[in-house]
Amino acid sequence: MFANTPRGAKASAAIYNVIETAKKNVLHPFKYFKHLFEQLPQLKDPRDPKSLEPFLPWSASIPLTCRVFTS
Repeated sequence: MFANTPRGAKASAAIYNVIETAKKNVLHPFKYFKHLFEQLPQLKDPRDPKSLEPFLPWSASIPLTCRVFTS
C-alpha cells in the first residue's frame, strides 16, 4: 500500500526488520543506524559475514551510546 513497487516493499520490510530487531535488543534505532552508516563504509570487505558480526544488534560491540537506558 505504501510502496510503489515490490522491490520498494522489500526494501521497506528490510529496514523495518532492522528497526524492530534493534528495539528488541534495547537499542535506539536512530543512533544504531547512525553508528552503522558511520562504520560500515570503512569495512574492507562488507560482504564478509565475520566482519559484520560486531555490527549486529545483539553484539556486545555496539557502543553504549546506541543503547536505550530505562530507569
